[in-house]
Amino acid sequence: MKTVLLALLEQYADWEAAYVSTGIHMLGQGKIVVKTVSLSEDPVTSIGGIHATADYTVDSVPKDYDALLLIGGLCWREERAQQIIPLVEHCVNSGKVLGGICDAAAFLASIGVLNSVKHTGNRLSALQEWKGTKYKGAENYQARQAVFDQNIITANGSAPLEFAGAVLTALHVAEETMIEDWYVLHKLGYYNTSAHNRFVKMMEE
Repeated sequence: MKTVLLALLEQYADWEAAYVSTGIHMLGQGKIVVKTVSLSEDPVTSIGGIHATADYTVDSVPKDYDALLLIGGLCWREERAQQIIPLVEHCVNSGKVLGGICDAAAFLASIGVLNSVKHTGNRLSALQEWKGTKYKGAENYQARQAVFDQNIITANGSAPLEFAGAVLTALHVAEETMIEDWYVLHKLGYYNTSAHNRFVKMMEE
């Protein structure tokens, strides 16, 4: 069974975690488990006021996970966020899937992870202006909702669905047509696409 880790800091963006976690559970049909990781055993509270106690701390994460996804929020620019760097480095060095959305993508840029891969973020200047940044990848920046390159997924803060779709695709959670229908259904709604009927039919089979 594959394991996906969601990294949650204090004031995490709960909506950015919602699509990717539910997509994994719905389409993966129990073949992939989602676990959470934070800096300590203390509960964290989302921007929306949802309290969560992580399954692991950065010091207790098992080595056999398959993907690490950094969920955006308001605290990635704080000094304490640096505690997650060893976990990110392990993920990259092990060839696992790594993702970051919104300010978490900017965090990845600031520690130099995105220098040699195609990537995106809220805007290029947001990556370049980070205090103490190691970012030197401007030529690889793409003004897109989400980008997947060399096992690294990045997305801007308005793209939780695109981020989720890229993660589902990278992990081969389901057939590509099923992932596409799931994405289109949630992006356009029940009454604007035939994807709804196809998606429901596949889920019932």
